[in-house]
Amino acid sequence: MIKPSKSDRIFDICNKILVWFFILIIIYPLIYIISASISNPTYVNSGAMWLWPRDITFEGFRRVFENKEIWIGYRNTIFYTLFGTFINLAFTLPCAYALSRNDLKGRGIIMGIMVFTMFFEGGLIPTYLLVKNLHMTNTIWALLIPNALAVWNVIVTTTFFRVTIPKGLEEAAEIDGASTFRIFFQIVLPLSAPIIAVMGLFYGVSHWNQYFNALIYLSDENLFPLQLILRKILIMQEVAAQTVNLQGTDVAAIGEQAKIASIIKYAVMIVSAAPLLIVYPFLQRFFLKGVLIGSIKG
Repeated sequence: MIKPSKSDRIFDICNKILVWFFILIIIYPLIYIISASISNPTYVNSGAMWLWPRDITFEGFRRVFENKEIWIGYRNTIFYTLFGTFINLAFTLPCAYALSRNDLKGRGIIMGIMVFTMFFEGGLIPTYLLVKNLHMTNTIWALLIPNALAVWNVIVTTTFFRVTIPKGLEEAAEIDGASTFRIFFQIVLPLSAPIIAVMGLFYGVSHWNQYFNALIYLSDENLFPLQLILRKILIMQEVAAQTVNLQGTDVAAIGEQAKIASIIKYAVMIVSAAPLLIVYPFLQRFFLKGVLIGSIKG
């Protein structure tokens, strides 16, 4: 083995220091939010709780989960995430595979038109008018159809197909009489688990965090996703705290309402982010492999 030089050792030490610094920057907010969600809000608001929980209480989670609207939001968001991701993959994978084939006529023009939409768009008002004229406002389709395909994800998936799927394998299947559809479903897709997992994660996170489109297109609370329900709960708590402050002089009541609003705020963060934090470790190996193959080698 080659003995590392002094400059190499210094470089390694600096790298390790930087890595640990970035790890602390990422980990601390997560630990703080978890601790704040189960700590007495008095310690949180005063700054006495800065890392580990103090005077553990689950009052915030109890109040959040007692709200029936939370479960409606969870149900809707799970549906939007699963069904929406299925629609996204159903559009993205065939489109990317078609663009990855050299025998597709006009491939460059099609790709150019798609890339153009990444930089120029009609804007919010024309988009809203389009959705309204298609009679999709206040329906589940308003959250699923307008975002059925992301051009950047198509580009990454196209690169993956070009780099990973052997052309000789496709040619051999064609010689054996396999159609393009059969090649795609029986050969390409089984070899594309990493990129499918990556795209599924990208689209799934986008649907799970969906907020703005729901705020614009939905008015029926039974269709609200979880993020919109949580926003409503936070606003109600803030309004309740301000109402107590304006209508009365009971300092104890004002303080108690402020504590409840604070603890619910952190509990809502955990309720919203926990499912994604649980799912991600199971997809991590696919995520890393798919991103590296789909971007660097392209």
